[in-house]
Formats: sequence, structure tokens, C-alpha cells
Amino acid sequence: MAHVEVLARLQKETKCPICLDDLTDPVTVECGHNFCRSCIKDFWAGQQATSSCPVCRHQCQHRNLRSNAQLGNMIETAQLLQGMENKRQESSTSCERHNQALTLFCEDDLQLLCDQCVEPESHGRHQVLSITEAASLHRKHLQDYSKLLKWEVKEIQGLMSALNKRTLTLREQAEAQRSQLTSECEKLMQFLDQEERAAFSRLEDEEMRLEKRLLDNIAALEHHGSSLRDLLRHLMLTGELSEAKMLSTVKDFYLNCRRQLISPSIFPVQLRRVEYSFPLQYSALQKVIQHFTDNVTLDLKTAHPNLLISKDRTCVTFTKKRQRIPGSSSFTKSPVVLGIPHFNSGRHFWEVQVGKKPKWAIGICKADSSIGERQSPNPWGYWRIVWQGDSFNVSGADPDSRLKAARATSIGVFLDYELGEVSFYGMPEKCHLYTFRDTFSGPVCPYFYIGPQSEPLRLCSATDSEC
Repeated sequence: MAHVEVLARLQKETKCPICLDDLTDPVTVECGHNFCRSCIKDFWAGQQATSSCPVCRHQCQHRNLRSNAQLGNMIETAQLLQGMENKRQESSTSCERHNQALTLFCEDDLQLLCDQCVEPESHGRHQVLSITEAASLHRKHLQDYSKLLKWEVKEIQGLMSALNKRTLTLREQAEAQRSQLTSECEKLMQFLDQEERAAFSRLEDEEMRLEKRLLDNIAALEHHGSSLRDLLRHLMLTGELSEAKMLSTVKDFYLNCRRQLISPSIFPVQLRRVEYSFPLQYSALQKVIQHFTDNVTLDLKTAHPNLLISKDRTCVTFTKKRQRIPGSSSFTKSPVVLGIPHFNSGRHFWEVQVGKKPKWAIGICKADSSIGERQSPNPWGYWRIVWQGDSFNVSGADPDSRLKAARATSIGVFLDYELGEVSFYGMPEKCHLYTFRDTFSGPVCPYFYIGPQSEPLRLCSATDSEC
């Protein structure tokens, strides 16, 4: 059997790694691997920026193909030896149990039989065919598997090529975000250097994480493709065996083939936007604030009936006397009023003068929430800070947690809708108080809790209207 193993090793070296058939017009690339000339040309035709070896992924600097005539001669020799081996096996195949010629094949057990093997207790009720009929039938089956495996190999190669392109796309996306971050940082002063480095670090970590998963995915596909190629090589060698020898191996082949025809899942590449927060703390950012300032006014339809709102709708005061009959959109349990306009994109800034009011809350909320949702004890879709006598609290956070900030007479609110951030600043010092980070799925609007005190709360518009 030693010469059979040597022949199998020789035939393995004469197969093209792409089409898995005997090499035709064999050529050698830079890394030393051999391919059919037409196969490697077709493979490289699908690669624009690079020319990689399909076996080892070596980047070939030049698409030089060296003809390998000596390997072509070896292929012809291997084909002659295989023909001689097939004839030898045909003359030596016999039943080990009865020492009779194996002339039958059991379709139920996928087993070669002689005439005496067909006994009632073993194969009597099984479908038994002549070896010629069975060989013809299973050669057709093997051809079907060959087509399927070749298609799978081609699909794997296509997926690997697509994933390689996605790696380049990932790097381009990461570079685009670097440029965007740099543009943001150029608007700020030197105090933002530390935040810039942190943001780049998070982006690099995210890029490395995704690229690692991509490379792992590619490696899994390469391993799966290699397994399929090995299986197909085995199939090709099996198809070249004698009828009896081929039929004696098909059972194990079918079982192995079913296990291998399960492709790894493809990892979706989506670079998440990196979170970064630039606190608006220095006078150099006053131009940025002015650029994003909106003329926010109070929405009378949502106001609690005890709230007195100025004609220009920029000032609100709590009174003991009802000012109006509450409508279907009005708050009735707490002295609250919402603001307009509603926001579903972009960046927006507004400032609210709270003076020395002992209790108030400012923030944003979902504009399309029902009045029942708005007035529940713990409403979902609200992002606000609360001043309670001597400290700031964050609505919805741990009630024992308090912000370490002194009283502010005016509060600046900065909303970045796409980034999912709403930040609060003590004005006019521009000291950062707190930033919510979330994902907004619909329009949001300004929120104002007035508190049951008579001191007014006033919105500072671009024209700075007086109450």
C-alpha cells in the first residue's frame, strides 16, 4: 500500500488550488505556489488594488507568471500511474469473508457484496444492485457533490475577497471619523487635547476590535474553504478509483460532506460612532454657542393651568390662580410646560435664567409621548437635571447621587441629536454640570418644571426678550 500513498501524495501536488482539477498549463507565482494559468488570471481579475496568492495570501508585487513545464510532465506521469493502479485494483478486489469476487452493492448499507453475502438475515430485504449499476449511479451522485463543493469553494473565495475589501472600507471609515474629530477639536482650545486623545483612543480600540473580528472571520472562512478543498480533492481522488474501491469509501465521504457543508456566519461590519464630549467651558467657545443658539419659546398648549406665561412666551411664573382651562395636552399634576420647536436632527443650544428659584428642573423629553406618560411618576423618555434647594440631581439616576456643582443662576442646554447627547452648563461661567448619552428615536422638545414658587423662569432668546 506504500506505493498507493505515494501516488496519492503526488496527485495532491498536481491539483490546482483554485479549480481542484489537474493543473492545466501550470504556472508559478512569486510565493512558489502553482496554479492553472487561466485560474490565477481569473482570480486576480477580481482584485483591483492587490494581487494576493489564494493559498497563503502573500501580496504579489508583480503579476508575473512563470510557466512550469517540468510540473506539467509530472502531471502526465501521475495520470499514467493512476490508470495502472486502477487496473491493478480491478483484478485484486474480492470478498474478505467468502473469498468471492465483489460483484454487488447494497444501497441500504452502502457496502460491496459478493453473491454469497446476499443472505436473508443480512441484506435479504435491502436494495442490491450490480456493481456496474451502482457505480454508474454513485458516479452521478459524486458529480453532483463535486459541483456543489466547487460552488461552495467559489462562494468562499468571493466572501474572502469581499471581507478584504470591507477591511479597507473599515479603515477608510475610521480615517473619516479621525478627520471629523480633528475638525471638532480645531474649534476648541488647548484644554481639549486630553479629550481629543481619549476619543482617538476609543476609535482606535473600536477599529482594532472590528478589524480583529473581521480577520477572525476571514480566518474562519479560509479554514472552511481549506476543508472544502481537501474534501473536494478527496472526492476527485475517489472518483478516479476503481468501481469497487470507490464504492467502499462513499459512505464515509457522504457523512463527512454533510458535516463540512455548513459555512461560518459573516460578521457585519458597522463602525459605531465614537462617543466624545467637549465641555463648553471657555470664552473661545462663545462663537460655537452663538452658532447653535435657537429661539426656544414656551408651548401654551402644554402648560399647567396655574402657569402664567408672558405674551412673547419666553417667561413663565407659577400662580395660585388658574390662568386657563387645561387642554388635552396640558400638564395637570405638576407645574410643567414644554418648549418649541421640536428637534429631530442637528445641534441646538438654549439658555434658561432660573435666578434664585429654590426648585426647578430643565431638560428635554420625547415630543410625541402621551400626557399620561408625561405625568407618570417615573416617565420614560426624559433627560433633565433638577435643582432642589442646595444641590443638583439627575432625573432618572440614582436618587442618592448628587452633582458636585454650585448654584447657577442660568442654565445652558446643548443638544447634539445625532450623537445622542444633551449637556448642561452653569452660565455664565460655562462650567459643565452633566451630560446624558442615549439614542434618540423621535422628535424631542425642551422641558421646564417651574416649581410651586412665584419666582419666574425666563428663556434667553437671541433678542433676549424681557419678562
